[in-house]
Amino acid sequence: MGHAMWRVPYVFCCVPNVADTDTWLRVGASWVFTFVNLTLIDLPGLTKVAVEGQPETIVEDIENMVRSYVEKPNCIILAISPANQDIATSDAIKIAREVDPSGERTFGVLTKLDLMDKGTNALDVLEGRSYRLQHPWVGIVNRSQADINKNTDMVSARRKEREYFATSPDYGHLSSKMGSEYLAKLLSKHLESVIRARIPSITSLINKSIDELESEMDHLGRPIAVDAGAQLYTILELCRAFDRIFKEHLDGGRPGGDRIYGVFDNQLPAALRKLPFDRHLSLQNVRKIVSEADAEASVDAVHFVLKELVRKSIGETQELRRFPTLQGEIAAAAGEALEKFREDSRKTVVRLVDMESSYLTVDFFRKLPQEVEKVGNPATGRKLPQEVEKAGNPAGALALDRYSEGHFRRIASNVSSYVGMVMETLKTTLPKAVVYCQVKEAKQSLLNHFYTQIGKKEGKQLAQLLDEDPALMERRQQCAKRLELYKSARDEIDSVSWVR
Repeated sequence: MGHAMWRVPYVFCCVPNVADTDTWLRVGASWVFTFVNLTLIDLPGLTKVAVEGQPETIVEDIENMVRSYVEKPNCIILAISPANQDIATSDAIKIAREVDPSGERTFGVLTKLDLMDKGTNALDVLEGRSYRLQHPWVGIVNRSQADINKNTDMVSARRKEREYFATSPDYGHLSSKMGSEYLAKLLSKHLESVIRARIPSITSLINKSIDELESEMDHLGRPIAVDAGAQLYTILELCRAFDRIFKEHLDGGRPGGDRIYGVFDNQLPAALRKLPFDRHLSLQNVRKIVSEADAEASVDAVHFVLKELVRKSIGETQELRRFPTLQGEIAAAAGEALEKFREDSRKTVVRLVDMESSYLTVDFFRKLPQEVEKVGNPATGRKLPQEVEKAGNPAGALALDRYSEGHFRRIASNVSSYVGMVMETLKTTLPKAVVYCQVKEAKQSLLNHFYTQIGKKEGKQLAQLLDEDPALMERRQQCAKRLELYKSARDEIDSVSWVR
C-alpha cells in the first residue's frame, strides 16, 4: 500500500515484532525504471489469533493500524493475497472494499503463483471472473527462501520472474501484464494520472501557502543588510513610518488627536470659569492665576496627549516591532523634543497673559471719571452730607472722593469687565499658541534632532539600533526556508512535461 514520494517501486522490510511506529527504508538501484516517486508502506499482515509473546489485543491493533493508512484518500491500496488460498477469505480484499467501495484506489496483487498445486491456476482471479476489480489483477513471483539464502540479486530475480510468466502454459498469454516490473509501471501510470488530475488544486494550495508565507515575511521584516549605508537607510525608513502614523493621529486619520482639541473646547473654558477672581482681583494676582492655573495647565495637558500619541504610534508601527532598541531610542528622542516644545509653549502663553495684564495700568482705573459722585445721588436728586461738604471745599472733596466706597466699586466693576474681556481673548489666543508651539512643531520636527544624531553614528552603532529579538530571527529563518521549499515545488510542477 503506498502513495507518491520515493523513487522506489518496492521495499523489502523484515520486522521481528509489530509496532505502531514507522520504519523507513530508502533503496535504489541501477535497474530501477523511471517511475513517479513512490512511498511504499509495508504493513503487517492481518492475523486471526495472538501467538506467544504477543498481546491479546494484537489482532485489533494490527487492523486499526492498517485502517489508519488505507483510509487516507491519497493512498493507493495494494491488496496482496497468496494465490494458493481462496480469494473469498482475503482480509486485504475485505478491508479494501470497506474503505474504497468504488475501487478507484485498489489494486489486487496475487503472490506465490509458482507455489500452487499442480493442475491448478489463478486465471479466474487474474482475468476478473472470480472477483472483479476496477483495475486489473497482477500476478508476481518473488524470490524463494532458497534464492534469498543463495543471495540471488534483484536483477536476477526479476529475470527469472519474466521467464516464469513467458514460459508458463497457464499465464503465458498474460505475461506482458504480469510481474513486479509491470506492477510498478501500472502503479506509476495510475499515480501520474491522479497527480495530473490534482495538479490545479495542488498548485492552488502551493500558491496560497506562498502568499501566506510572503505575507508573514513582510510582517516579520526582511533580513537586515550588513553595510552601514543600508542600515542607515533602514533606520530612516522606520522613523518615517513612525512619523507618518504619528501625523495620522494628529490629523484625525487615527484616533487620539481629537483629545487635543478637547483640552481647548472643554478643559480651558471650564477652568477659566472657576478662577477665583473675586478673591484675587489685583492685576498681579489675575496674571498669576491665569498663567499658573490655566495657561500652563493647557500646555501640560496637550503635552501629555502628545506623549501618549507617540507611545501609541510606536506600538502601531509594525516595522518597528522587531527592533526594541530602536523603539526605545525613538521614544526617548520624541520625548526630549516634546519637552522642548512644551517649554517654548509655556513661555509663549505666559507672555500672552503678560501682554494682556500690562495693557492697562492701575493708574488707568484710579483716574476713572467721577461725574456720578459730583452730581449726587441719581436716585433721589439730593446731595449726600459729604457731598455738601465737598461742594464747599472742591479740593478736599476730590481727594475724599478718590477713596470713597463708590469709587472703589466702580474700579472693581471695570476690573471685572476687563478681566472678562481678557478671558474671552485668551480662549482664542492660548489654543493658537499651544497648537503653534507644540502640535505644529511635533508634526514638522519631532525627530529632526534624532535624524542629525543618527547621521553621525558609525556602522557598529547603527547595527546595535537594529538588534533584533533572537526568537524573531529564528522564526524568519524558518519561514524563509519553507517559502523556498514551496517555490521550488511550484517550479518543479511548472517544469514537468506530462507525457501520456
